[in-house]
Amino acid sequence: MLQKFGFSQYESKVYEALVSSGEPMDATTVVKYSGVPKAKIYEVLARLIDKGVASDTISGKKKLYAALPLQVVIDKLAQEFENSIAQLRRSSERRAYVDDQVWTIKSDTSIQAYGKHLIEGAEQSILISMWKDDFAAYVPLLERKEQEGVRVEAMVTGYHVPQARLSKLHTLTPTDEHQRLERFAIIVVDGERLMFGGLDHGNWQAMQTGAQPFVTFFTEFFYHDVALAAISQKYYDELMQDEEMKALLMQLRY
Repeated sequence: MLQKFGFSQYESKVYEALVSSGEPMDATTVVKYSGVPKAKIYEVLARLIDKGVASDTISGKKKLYAALPLQVVIDKLAQEFENSIAQLRRSSERRAYVDDQVWTIKSDTSIQAYGKHLIEGAEQSILISMWKDDFAAYVPLLERKEQEGVRVEAMVTGYHVPQARLSKLHTLTPTDEHQRLERFAIIVVDGERLMFGGLDHGNWQAMQTGAQPFVTFFTEFFYHDVALAAISQKYYDELMQDEEMKALLMQLRY
């Protein structure tokens, strides 16, 4: 029960035995119902008392033990968790510095969470380019940021792009003939920070950085895609009739 919150297996077993009992227990009884070895029981009980989830008393010649009510322990753990988060935030604020290193991020859930973190902190502008399935998860946040006055510009690749109430939403519908069709994600915030991700052997991997050469390059890369998509859509028939131009377009990233 308590192992997920940093308690040992023995501590968890003893607490469960105590909290499920309708009355206080002595150490011998705790051993019987918890399965914790007798040689360890007093050490484990002492730790639970020190951690504030159990209490003891003397009744006659016996020392008895009882668990604090489960709801009390839940409230205690929740408060400690909130305090730890607040402390972590304060520590992060105190140690803020200019970071121009390139950092890698793995796991699609971590990449999405970091992308949302970047967008949430945007004060002036957001450039975002990705496939429509991934883009859908960002739509509510992007709409809210634009309503707050942040300039949002999106480039979305794929079929049936999700509806988004954004003033600048560019779309590209790829064709079956595209030769290098790969998933990717680009987010540039305030012209200062960048996250770029893509698939590597079927797994997402990304980098994030504040290094200006990278930020500038991917900002230009974003507008390159926007311009190319607009030109391709406006002159699609003419371009597809030119075999040389068609072959060139089909080799582009998207």
